[in-house]
Amino acid sequence: MPVSHASDGTPIWRKQSTRRDLVQWAAWLVLIAAFIFCWQVMTKDTIWAFIYDAPKQGGDILSRAMPPRWSYVGELLLPLWDTINMATLGTLAGTLLAVPIAFAAARNTTPSAAFVRPIALFLIVASRSINSLIWALLLVSILGPGLLAGIIAIALRSIGFVGKLLYEAIEEIDEKQVEAVSSTGASRMQVIDYAIVPQVLPSFLGISIFRWDINIRESAILGLVGAGGLGLKLQSSLNMLAWPQVTMIFIVILGTVVVSEWISAKVRKAIT
Repeated sequence: MPVSHASDGTPIWRKQSTRRDLVQWAAWLVLIAAFIFCWQVMTKDTIWAFIYDAPKQGGDILSRAMPPRWSYVGELLLPLWDTINMATLGTLAGTLLAVPIAFAAARNTTPSAAFVRPIALFLIVASRSINSLIWALLLVSILGPGLLAGIIAIALRSIGFVGKLLYEAIEEIDEKQVEAVSSTGASRMQVIDYAIVPQVLPSFLGISIFRWDINIRESAILGLVGAGGLGLKLQSSLNMLAWPQVTMIFIVILGTVVVSEWISAKVRKAIT
């Protein structure tokens, strides 16, 4: 820690040297300049009259959206069921596909660190890089509108999430258990079955439930691009400017997310 002295010789302790202070201030100035530049680039086409009028327009829409159209709930039950099925089936498919990819990506279980592992890591990164809404937009254009496109989109997005967390859990296992099982002459698959799987199983179940909880939220909006579920009803209501119906859909989505969050927390607590 740098030390300077007062006129009477008393030492003055400082957190860092003058040079580091100058470097820190210069870094802050560069950061502020970059923020101002980016702000100007992003807002150069902004019509500020619309921004000033936004609170009034927002209040107008809110007044027309209240009260919610409670009688519309009956028409949302089937789309809600579709949304839950989309999330559940997509999570199941994505999880099943993520398991072998995770074992191929983990350093201590991959068949080939030079060839197989980079491919597995690429699949994980590719899955995580593309949002489920974009996956759904692409799949709807290929498969047509419907739940199948949404299920596959959820599955493709889930592969990266589950695969990454699972392969990290595999790499953090206790190697002593692996050595103990290997010393008995067990095959590679038996080592995985008796030494690795029991250690990562709680983490795997927790990751799967957590991903299902996330997918419930994501599947609720995939209908905006034609993948079915509540999002399809939301898009239809927005197109008709039926704001009380939009409010009712938001309430149903909120209630669904709260319930899924509660179920996820209970299950994760039970397995840990």
